[in-house]
Amino acid sequence: MKPKRKVIADQDSWVIANKQVRLAVTKLGGHMAPVTFARDTDKPVKPYYVSPWQKEGLKIDEPVLVPLRGDFFCMPFGAPSTCGDHSYVCHGEPATARWKCKGVKADGDVTRLTMTMKTKRPQGRITKRLHLLAGHNVVYVQHVLEGYSAAVSLGHHATLAVPEKEGSLRVATSPFRLGMTNPGVVGDPAERQYQSLAMGEAFTSLTRVPLLFKKPATADCTSFPARTGFTDLLGVFPKPEEVPAWTAATLAEEGFLWFSLKDPAVLPATIFWISNRGRHNSPWKGRNRCLGLEDVCGYFADGLAASAQKNLLNEAGIPTVVKLSKKAPTTINYIQGVVKVPPEFECVKTASFAPGEVTFTSVSGQAVTAKVCHEFLAGGALST
Repeated sequence: MKPKRKVIADQDSWVIANKQVRLAVTKLGGHMAPVTFARDTDKPVKPYYVSPWQKEGLKIDEPVLVPLRGDFFCMPFGAPSTCGDHSYVCHGEPATARWKCKGVKADGDVTRLTMTMKTKRPQGRITKRLHLLAGHNVVYVQHVLEGYSAAVSLGHHATLAVPEKEGSLRVATSPFRLGMTNPGVVGDPAERQYQSLAMGEAFTSLTRVPLLFKKPATADCTSFPARTGFTDLLGVFPKPEEVPAWTAATLAEEGFLWFSLKDPAVLPATIFWISNRGRHNSPWKGRNRCLGLEDVCGYFADGLAASAQKNLLNEAGIPTVVKLSKKAPTTINYIQGVVKVPPEFECVKTASFAPGEVTFTSVSGQAVTAKVCHEFLAGGALST
């Protein structure tokens, strides 16, 4: 069965839906947005960001910025780089080249869209599957990598829309063994870009992240938007025994929290891309406000060359590449979803898992439970 095709925010997209969720994914780069959760309620939720330059006809030199929106799969993850004899564009071909649609299949309670791509650098084939499960406000994402013989950085680039009101979005994560600000420059004033966080400094709490300008010395990186005029990057690295590892972004005034679930042995880093009107060159033009919560295996966002060599992370026992083999496919399973919350919910403190569900408890002791087949992370199977 063929999915619906529609031009959404200037991009040719495929659309699938069930009673709870409607999602669009771009043909160019496979960027997943907009996504509407809770569409069977009186207040549907659209958590993902769509870049503001769509339909403006700007000349954009960085391919990934052309469709930029929502969540997309990156391989290699990170900045443009040269590794060996090959050069790689920012976030690789899966995030920038054209996908082929292999159709939609409805199998009981599961609706599945399948897309494929043959990549040239590195050479191989990717199958992308987006699953919707009846009764769940969740997107189950799978990428199967076949025919590759390479060590690559890779991962998901989930990007959320951020409201204008300061502190209206609150972020929490699984307990982590290491937190660190980006080791290098994120915002170069010579390129009309600016950053506020220190470079290469460790931290133990997202509420106390070191600042570049030491008065004050730290910033609360659980609360967004904040520090308008800057773009920043930091990484947290979950404890390996935290399975599933989770990230939760609460927008209490809008009545929901967004969450992602992953296996930290596969995607050992969560990179925060804090884009808060800190880039003034084109196409950013000082207007971009979003939050990337990017579950990856890589050396921050420095690209393949930095991820493949010795670095601060892999010397600390945190993998920064995934080794792919032609002998067997590698499968990356990932979960993103939404659950409604009351206005006083505040920030998530803990997440607890039971078969077929996750319960998020706030710092004030309130709890909400979402239906989610988190067992999908291990084997890719879905059941109600």
